[in-house]
Amino acid sequence: MNVFNHQDGQFLEIGGANIYFETQGNDAGPVIVLLHGGFGNIEDFNPITPYLSKDYRLIGIDSRGHGKSTLGTAALTYKRIQDDVEAVIHHLGLDDIILIGHSDGGIAALRLAADNRIKIKRLVTIGAHWTLKANDPTRKVYADITANSWHTMFPASYDRYMTLNPTPEFDALSKALVDLWLDSSNSGYPNASVRHIRCPLLVVRGDDDMLVSRINSVELANQVPEARLMNIPFAGHCAHEEKCEVFIASLNEFINT
Repeated sequence: MNVFNHQDGQFLEIGGANIYFETQGNDAGPVIVLLHGGFGNIEDFNPITPYLSKDYRLIGIDSRGHGKSTLGTAALTYKRIQDDVEAVIHHLGLDDIILIGHSDGGIAALRLAADNRIKIKRLVTIGAHWTLKANDPTRKVYADITANSWHTMFPASYDRYMTLNPTPEFDALSKALVDLWLDSSNSGYPNASVRHIRCPLLVVRGDDDMLVSRINSVELANQVPEARLMNIPFAGHCAHEEKCEVFIASLNEFINT
């Protein structure tokens, strides 16, 4: 298969939650691990997986509480997502991976790369904060999100969650995500630790992204050796979905150089 379908995967019990992951593409190819954003799931990458499935082994992981993964009782933090991803990677015996993360998945990916416990060959973040300052206007956006407001604004997202999740807890997930986004503790955003990232990094941002500022992305790229910045015009927070051919062209060059 060249897309994720939530039918071909398996579960791994990690820290009180069942984490769903799925493998598609070329089993003999280099490994790309894909981490999605908040309220999403691995199918969010399906606009780009057909471009990658011929040459790469694609592994998508539903973050805890998302897609088919259960929420569990532990607090949802970026460190918790990082630990879940590391557990799946170790379970599969993966090494020297390419890591692509969108939004929350990108933030967890930055933490993974900064800790240097997993060998990462290339890192790509899309619409991901490396830090969220106290005066960042995005904090107000996050604080105002509730289960009802998300359901109203994005009914398809809600319906897909209710269809996929084996133990749906949408109210609890919504509150957990707001707490995740506003977390200023050491379990939250990677902050200055991004300076420890040693693998090549491609920072991708849609120029119309209303959550991640251009300054935030430039600051991230400036702190990481061998970082490249790709600001995609006429695209928003999900730039890889909205301008997938533009994204794929630069991704291929980044991976193969």
